[in-house]
Amino acid sequence: MKQKCPILILILISYILFVQTGCREQAKEAVIIQEKSEAAAEPDKASPEITFENDVFDFGEVGPNKKNTGKIKFTNTGDALLKITKVARCCGVVTRLGKMEYEPGESGELKVEWNSGSQPSTMRRKLTIHSNDPETPQTIINLTAKVVLQVDWKPKNLRLLLDEENAGCPKITINSIDKQPFSILQFKSTANCITADFDSSVEATKFILEPKVNIDAMPKNSKGRVTINLTHPESKTATILFSVLPRYTVKPSMILVWDAKPEQPVVKKIDVLNNYRTDFEIESVSSDRNIVGMKVLEQRKIANGYQLDLELIPPAVDNKTGFLDELSVHIKGGEKLTVRCTGRYPKTKPKTEMQ
Repeated sequence: MKQKCPILILILISYILFVQTGCREQAKEAVIIQEKSEAAAEPDKASPEITFENDVFDFGEVGPNKKNTGKIKFTNTGDALLKITKVARCCGVVTRLGKMEYEPGESGELKVEWNSGSQPSTMRRKLTIHSNDPETPQTIINLTAKVVLQVDWKPKNLRLLLDEENAGCPKITINSIDKQPFSILQFKSTANCITADFDSSVEATKFILEPKVNIDAMPKNSKGRVTINLTHPESKTATILFSVLPRYTVKPSMILVWDAKPEQPVVKKIDVLNNYRTDFEIESVSSDRNIVGMKVLEQRKIANGYQLDLELIPPAVDNKTGFLDELSVHIKGGEKLTVRCTGRYPKTKPKTEMQ
């Protein structure tokens, strides 16, 4: 009987603790249920809400090289203070905001400024507005515009030829699409190699210019542009690119020598062609910098020119990784053609000393 008493006492204590723990859990659950009920009974917390008239702002059709402005309107349709924290930067777009905070029901506007380019195009940008609106902390407005020329001109490019009168340059026609009269203020070209007569006091909706080409004044690369400045309010400039078909072409224009071995000759081929299909003679080929040893092994007649087999001798390494030279092909009559010659020596690993 004495042995059973302690066991009974332990069972009694365990039961009491179990009952107390269950009561505590029930009490906690009751508190949680009460808190949820109170929260459900409370009205929603006041919050701001930013509402834009439209999520797309279209500048419409605009002229080139023009500053375009617009206003994007919005309203705080919430019931708490709206705070605009940031208007993210957008490529080529400038924004201005009068203030950053708006009371419930208060409206505002975001001023937008954008400069159109010189060529016909379609502009698409995304503008992101950050605010304390809990539902829409970031609002995206899509900006669109279409750049339309109000003045057209032809041709857009000039391909000039050495064997034609006035280099085969056509007349230039400038026409007002919207029928707005304009004047020509200036006609200028690269190296002043193309000119044209005009009267800046004359206004019209269409002009036809007769360019005059000075081949001797052409830039070295035989490329450039003609810029015609106008008084038209929507199109201030007409731009025409030009190029001259050279008399001769060398293919390839650059000779590459990879894994060159010092003072060991390599053979490379080049074609010298006349673009106007006339006969000519090659007087000589030389190295301008005397870095690469060179001689012509063979010269063969091909269509519109010649093919040359050149023997090139790379210079001694002299602690260099490569070499660069220029070869000149001398045409009978005085013209000289340049061919760039570049080479690279193979990388060598340092020898390890034997122990």
